[in-house]
Amino acid sequence: MFIEFDQLPDHARVWIYMANRQFSAEDHSVLHSILRAFTSEWAAHGVPLRASYTLAEDRFLILAVDESHHSPSGCSIDSSVGALRQIQEATGLDFLDRTGVPFESSGRINVIRLEELKQKYRDGVWDSQSLTFNTLAKTVGEFRSSWKVPAGTTWLKRYLDPRPTDSVAR
Repeated sequence: MFIEFDQLPDHARVWIYMANRQFSAEDHSVLHSILRAFTSEWAAHGVPLRASYTLAEDRFLILAVDESHHSPSGCSIDSSVGALRQIQEATGLDFLDRTGVPFESSGRINVIRLEELKQKYRDGVWDSQSLTFNTLAKTVGEFRSSWKVPAGTTWLKRYLDPRPTDSVAR
């Protein structure tokens, strides 16, 4: 059963997907149509899930379920991938490619491929203060409170050069 995203409690579970490109106006219409229908009917073992979605930055899809009502099952989570595939067929938007890392720069979202992260860091394209998007948020509350974060506070810190004091011989 669909509920408005802003009505979800902070503990509701989220899945965040980034599209391969920015949404067009036509994409928005298709996304809302498919996602509203999907979340209205989303169920786990025949029990309706209190579910919602939101779109962010014209690039991200956030699906959410209030697990205090009923938890999604593996099969119901798999069915959400079916909705993503339906969107892809209708729009060409690919939400399943997880090889890009989004950064915000000058009001735009730039995506760096995983295999290019080290070189792009060395080239000065991004650094510890570059804003990235917390696509690993697990709950609505985490999404709300830490959506845009400095790269140095995320898993990306492993790509940063060690501080000069870290390399001093002991």
